[in-house]
Amino acid sequence: MDRVRRNKGAIVLFMLPATLLFLTIIIIPIFMSGYYSLLDWDGITKGTFVGLQNYIELFTSKSAGFTKTLGNAILLAVLSVFIQLPISLVLALVLAKGIKRERFFVSAFFVPVLISTVVIGQLWTKIYNPEYGIINVVLQNLGLESWCRTWLGDQNTALFAVFVPILWQYVGYHMLLLYAGIKSVDPVLREAAKIDGATEWETSWHVVIPMIKPVIRMCVIFAVVGSLKAFDLIYVLTNGGPAHASEVPSTLMVNMIFGRGRYGFGSAIAIMIIFLCFFFAIMIKKFFKVEEE
Repeated sequence: MDRVRRNKGAIVLFMLPATLLFLTIIIIPIFMSGYYSLLDWDGITKGTFVGLQNYIELFTSKSAGFTKTLGNAILLAVLSVFIQLPISLVLALVLAKGIKRERFFVSAFFVPVLISTVVIGQLWTKIYNPEYGIINVVLQNLGLESWCRTWLGDQNTALFAVFVPILWQYVGYHMLLLYAGIKSVDPVLREAAKIDGATEWETSWHVVIPMIKPVIRMCVIFAVVGSLKAFDLIYVLTNGGPAHASEVPSTLMVNMIFGRGRYGFGSAIAIMIIFLCFFFAIMIKKFFKVEEE
């Protein structure tokens, strides 16, 4: 009995630093943001309690623009799930077959994940440059001058232009997760499918993919949540412009807090981002649970 108590005490002791860090960095700031979201506060003077007024303004005020930013974030999430993840899955399936220099290609696709987002943003700013950017230069050399655009300065193309670097940076991240999941599938199952006459495609679709559904679910959650809280790459490329065409909730939050001094309203946006991330994560889990049944 004393040994059990000592073990429990040791567990509590070792968990205490991580628990305190988690509370200090995550839990306490969330509650503080929740409190600030109920105030009309500029961050300096004494705040005025306004209740749920900031939340009401989020969805009723057109000048606030939150609904538009939410739509942009959801569009990024849809593009991530239906473009980024299928590409990652195909790459993972191909690499997991045991091709030549498999390890090299796995590492090469993962390299963009390791690069600083600011560096990636600066790189793609040069690529999209309307005067000397490689995209417009190639189009001009192909005689397609009419296709040239100010990619980051056009309201019709800004959001999609922002999505391409996001896809480029994180496709290797999801590919690695899916690759690891595929490698964990028992090779005997594949061999049995091949003996039964299944093609490589049929084996992947009916054997491998169903076996890695938990990994796919995790990737979908990461893609959706990552889109809802996307900030750094969009901030570097467009800062939400032009005319809020690529604005997402996180960039709007920063602009409200540091640009307009509306700490209460910005905190309300932060709370909504947290709520939406939890909501979509739970819904995705339920969707996959229904699929498994």
